[in-house]
Amino acid sequence: MRLTRDGTSGTQVIRGYTPGEVRIGEQCFQTTVLVSASMVRAEPAILSLVDLSAALSERVLAFEPELVLLGTGPRQHFPDAAFGALFLRAHVGFEVMDTGAACRTFNVLVAEQRRVAAVLLL
Repeated sequence: MRLTRDGTSGTQVIRGYTPGEVRIGEQCFQTTVLVSASMVRAEPAILSLVDLSAALSERVLAFEPELVLLGTGPRQHFPDAAFGALFLRAHVGFEVMDTGAACRTFNVLVAEQRRVAAVLLL
């Protein structure tokens, strides 16, 4: 058996997702979560796409990501175009997908040491 060093030590990694719950590291969340490689933050005021705001985008952009993932729950739904435009104006990529896909994509990008942030609606 070959052993390799875990390059994710000290990095937030999504360990599991089911509709209504996401496990990041050893913490379980049952509310919308903002996560980057260095931090995780519950966003209980965000219950659906209509709650996405410029204030949220400012919190996300504070992590200086090169890409933002928006997980929209069990199915992909697109937010108001104005929300995505906030990231595009800041020259930050913005992708919308279902939350399961966003979790998987986040982990791949973090493993590649990319500057990614995700907003995961449950």
